[in-house]
Amino acid sequence: MKTSTLALGLASGIPLLSLLWAVQLPLYLGLEIDRLQMLSLLLGLATALVFLLVPHEQRRVERWGNLMLALLTLAVFGWISLEYQRFQLDFPYLTVEMQGLSVLAVLMVLEAIRRTTGWILLGVIGVFFLYSVFGDSVPAPLTGNTSTLNEIAVYLAFDPNALLGTPLSVVATIVIVFIFFGNLLVKSGCGEFFIDIALAAMGKRRGSAAKTSIVGSALFGAISGSAVSNVVTTGVMTIPLMKRSGYSGVQAGAIEAIASTGGQLMPPIMGAAAFLMAQSLEIPYSEVVIAALIPALLYYLSVFIQVDLIAARDDIVPQEQSGRSVGSILLEGWHFIVPFGVLLYAMFAHNVSAELAALYGCVTIVATASVRRYQGHRLTFKGLCDAFPQTGKAVMELTMIVAGAGLVIGLLNISSGGFALTLALVHLGEANLGLLLMISAGVCILLGMGMPTTGVYVLLAALVAPALIEAGIEPLAAHMFILYFGMMSMITPPIALAAFSAATITGDSPMRTGVEAMRLGWVAYVVPLLFVLSPELIMQGEPLNIVLVCLVTVAGVHLVSVAMVGYFSRKLSWGLRAGLVLAGCGALLPWALLPQGEWLSLAATLIGILLLTLIALHTRRHAKDVHHQLSAPVDGMK
Repeated sequence: MKTSTLALGLASGIPLLSLLWAVQLPLYLGLEIDRLQMLSLLLGLATALVFLLVPHEQRRVERWGNLMLALLTLAVFGWISLEYQRFQLDFPYLTVEMQGLSVLAVLMVLEAIRRTTGWILLGVIGVFFLYSVFGDSVPAPLTGNTSTLNEIAVYLAFDPNALLGTPLSVVATIVIVFIFFGNLLVKSGCGEFFIDIALAAMGKRRGSAAKTSIVGSALFGAISGSAVSNVVTTGVMTIPLMKRSGYSGVQAGAIEAIASTGGQLMPPIMGAAAFLMAQSLEIPYSEVVIAALIPALLYYLSVFIQVDLIAARDDIVPQEQSGRSVGSILLEGWHFIVPFGVLLYAMFAHNVSAELAALYGCVTIVATASVRRYQGHRLTFKGLCDAFPQTGKAVMELTMIVAGAGLVIGLLNISSGGFALTLALVHLGEANLGLLLMISAGVCILLGMGMPTTGVYVLLAALVAPALIEAGIEPLAAHMFILYFGMMSMITPPIALAAFSAATITGDSPMRTGVEAMRLGWVAYVVPLLFVLSPELIMQGEPLNIVLVCLVTVAGVHLVSVAMVGYFSRKLSWGLRAGLVLAGCGALLPWALLPQGEWLSLAATLIGILLLTLIALHTRRHAKDVHHQLSAPVDGMK
């Protein structure tokens, strides 16, 4: 058997298995197949695929060794899947068969995690493994339970709250179907459609190249949900555009990085973490989408304002236009909008499950994009077939990440470490909620460095979110909080994967690009604190309060963004910038934080608006005076 042939079959089998499960094929065929059996089989396919496609080290190893390891992996997980119902009955007895299979399964998954993600996640798992073995020796209040190695291995491999737990379940049953949906759209030419729409919509406005990057990356994020993938896909088109129009390489890379990172927050599809959040909170995915809308718009509004003001400050010219209008692009590519309409209609109007709604979207793409072209692109039968292995390869690393997160959750459960950590953080929160939020944010960013957002979200959902909820924070706000700060690790040095990926395209310093991305993406570090203390920003509360809070928050974001750039109709002095920052922070002040907080916030908003008005009037008056001075000699000669 050729390795490439086996790898192609494994990669194709991963999305095929998810799609068949989404349509509930076993139920229609009358087969009694448990969800955990499917998860075990899918994990075996992904792990074996890692051994075939990812080298053991930087140097090449013998092909037959990887092939044997892949075949052994398929045999182990295939046997677990086939006999899982019997193993459930034997679970209390820790049979020799179960011990042997569990040790092999865990070791194989750990090696696959090391190959795909490096040592960071493996190190985190190692720490919690040591805790589960020596937890009784840890000082209070973090003292945990201890277990034998055999008990730990069997629990991790067979318990539905460990390796085969919720994180893997969400990826296997929902996320893979959505990624397949996105791949079909890309193969149909939808990526080019989004970029063309963004270019045409920006017209001849100042900073149009950067605005194209923001709009295009936000739209593309709706079908990718991965910051790094977004950067390398759209960045090769938008970064050269920005540099040609006048933005520096560092600015272009930073703008692309923060625009692409926000794609994980942008409804309606968002990233894999949003599906995990819905599953963890046991709420419909549509509720997560609604809650994420205002924070995502605030994020992009801030970036949009800043790139516009940078263009005005630095005299950056509008990007050359293709001559195509938005109407003509929509007329040619309207069929790309239909799958999104079907997806949203199914989820919101009929409360269809997310995976089934995505499946309806896939069918719609095949029906429309196979008969209509966009700029020469059409979904062919070959493209449809290629989408299967490409999806399998795309989710390979994600599957290993959530499997690793499942191991951490399992170790926390068997050692009671999650309860001990939650109790310690709750005691801290009782003393100072602000300190708890600061520590939680730091942990999110620290754990997220070098790890994709999905992986760090799952870890933090088990480690930090329970403490935030116990401290009195709304569950949805707590989970959105850790999602945001986990996401910001993508643009936060020293390991900022999205910013560093953009720097490889620009050729500029990765660290400078990361620092610039932090500065431009400042709002993402502030908004999570706001919606924790002001749930109106995630659509929780009275409608009138939601509207008022949103309006003053938009004003506050605008004021601080102006201060960050230092330009509003003219370059601003440091004194004016400090005044705008104070007014903006006052506008952003959560109403519940201080007595009469709403009046303080409204007063700060009005002061900030008045300050901007005075700056604009002064600039206009100065421009008129200059004009009169220049025209006076001419009038005298007449």
